[in-house]
Amino acid sequence: MPPLPSPGPTRRLALYSLVVCVLAVAAAVVSFVQGSLLGIVWVLLAGLSSNMTWYYLKRDKARRTDRTQVTG
Repeated sequence: MPPLPSPGPTRRLALYSLVVCVLAVAAAVVSFVQGSLLGIVWVLLAGLSSNMTWYYLKRDKARRTDRTQVTG
């Protein structure tokens, strides 16, 4: 089994945005349970960070496939 590639800055950003997404979802749940409409802001933040996670993962995958392809 080949070793895992070293985590680059793009993968690290994807991980950070995933953590923010999970925390925002938890904050939204707590806000809605307490009856606060501030949870709407947390839901929007969760959606934004989720999109950032997908973007950084796809970007990292594209860079890895570009590096492994041989032209010529």
